[in-house]
Amino acid sequence: MLPQRVAALPNRRSGDASRVRYLHLVAAARAKEARPASEQQVADIVRVTVDDEVDTRTFAAIVADVASDVLR
Repeated sequence: MLPQRVAALPNRRSGDASRVRYLHLVAAARAKEARPASEQQVADIVRVTVDDEVDTRTFAAIVADVASDVLR
């Protein structure tokens, strides 16, 4: 008897582009209201917002983008 194969579940961390964009906008709005003083504070806000829904590279890109906007 052949083993049954279960279809792989989509990678939750990869997310779709619209979800990532939404999370980016929410993180930016939260950071703007919180008025962080450092990139670490921005990273904390983004971390709470994305809650493991994006990969490390996407997380870093969101942090860098939001930080460049709110830490002027």
